[in-house]
Amino acid sequence: MDLADGNLQSPLLPPPKNSGAGPQKLCIDDMLQKYCGEFGRWQLKHFVLTSLAWALEAFHTMVMIFADREPGWRCAGGGCSAGSGGGVCGLEPGSWEWVGGLGSSTVAEWGLVCGDKYKVGLVQSLFFGGCMIGAGIFGHLSDSFLGRKGSLTVVCTLNAVFGILTALAPDYWTYVLLRLLTGFSTGGVGLCAFVLATEPVGPTKRGVAGMSTFYFFSTGIALLSAIAYLFKSWRSLYIATSIPSLLFLFVIVPFVSESPRWFLIRGKPNKALKIMREIAKCNGRSLPDNVMLALDEETKEPTNGEQKKGENEAKQAISGSLIDVVRLRLTRVRLFLSVAINFLCSVVYYGLSLNVVNLGTNLYLNVFLNAVAEMPAFLLTAILLDRFGRKPLAIGTLWFSGFFCVLGCLVGGDGAWKVVRMVCGILGIFGMAGTYNLLFIYTVELFPTVVRNAALGCASQAAQMGAIFTPFVVVLGGRLPFAVFGVCGVVGGLLAFCLPETLNRPLYDTMGGMEGGENAFGPLLV
Repeated sequence: MDLADGNLQSPLLPPPKNSGAGPQKLCIDDMLQKYCGEFGRWQLKHFVLTSLAWALEAFHTMVMIFADREPGWRCAGGGCSAGSGGGVCGLEPGSWEWVGGLGSSTVAEWGLVCGDKYKVGLVQSLFFGGCMIGAGIFGHLSDSFLGRKGSLTVVCTLNAVFGILTALAPDYWTYVLLRLLTGFSTGGVGLCAFVLATEPVGPTKRGVAGMSTFYFFSTGIALLSAIAYLFKSWRSLYIATSIPSLLFLFVIVPFVSESPRWFLIRGKPNKALKIMREIAKCNGRSLPDNVMLALDEETKEPTNGEQKKGENEAKQAISGSLIDVVRLRLTRVRLFLSVAINFLCSVVYYGLSLNVVNLGTNLYLNVFLNAVAEMPAFLLTAILLDRFGRKPLAIGTLWFSGFFCVLGCLVGGDGAWKVVRMVCGILGIFGMAGTYNLLFIYTVELFPTVVRNAALGCASQAAQMGAIFTPFVVVLGGRLPFAVFGVCGVVGGLLAFCLPETLNRPLYDTMGGMEGGENAFGPLLV
């Protein structure tokens, strides 16, 4: 037969091995956009579970408002005048007593009034000092071997332990030490939670998702006011605000996934790809078999036989540090600007928050209303974020806050002007709450994955330095605090002019990938 004689010498279809089709290399952002979905059911669940840690940070940070408050007092014998202008300092011991008893606050139990009143401010400053140290250390650890999820687990564990031990503090200086240690762990909570929550989100949805994390912080403050109302003793309050951290560890953390970006830069592409397949499956999508994950700079490299052969093999881990950030001019300038703006923003935000406490209204209601008042700022910035971009919105919110702080400095503090100054303070914190929210997502997008948490930790450290500095500004009283806050807002807006726009830009994985990608956009980017 003709067939047996070999008359058909060529196959009807070419062999697949000669087709030249190879694996498709994609970075995480491209894979999310093309196959997995930028913000589907998987990201929503993961985002909510991870962001619950922000409420825990609010508990451990703002609990000092109630635990270290100066309660009211009343006369309990002769030689006491309730109308004494000097308060309890000029009264004889035993002639007066604290409303609610000695256990109502640390001030009442350890007599932190008169000549010892500075000790209340010392505790607050040292707490923020611990936050500053912790933000830097856990920012580095979450970028290196510990990972995002591992770091979040550690800081929540430490928060629970130190918070419960604080309730057992036998004296003031033990209390100071435990608050310092609590600050150390608290400094890494929001940092790790924010990065872990936003890294699996696609580039066009990341801005709104990042802005939404702060709703959890404000909600935590609002819940704290209710918890403090129920637990009037400062010791029971510390226990009540520490138990949620234990619940988070055992109930929430097991359902939280590690960041695929962290797996990728640590040389574990198979684990990263496994998470991406889970994301796609949960979102009702699927990944093609020939798709593989690669660092952003690798997607620009030509593939060859050797690359294809080793595509499923573990790659060498890529690490980075602040030294790498400072070495490269592109990231060095960005780091300086981020640090400066975060410092100025923190001075205004915490300064205005502490000033509101001096309004003389119901403390529990006041804290609750302050938390609720921040939420419209978060909503507004989230709506405008992808419409106007990060840079214009940062400048606008900083100047908005700065304008009303300057106005509050110019008006008087008596009669009806007192109400005007209060309104200026509320509008000032409204604008700065939006800025504070925006700066997290902005900072995340300014740096590559390999140093992202380290850079964000550095910016968070700067914010904590501003928080440490703030009490010294507030005690000055009068017009001066508003003047300082106004100048900080205006200068922060001027510095924001020097930052690049990151709207719809990719999250780079490596320093080389960022340098190459940004150079392609010319001199418009810093």
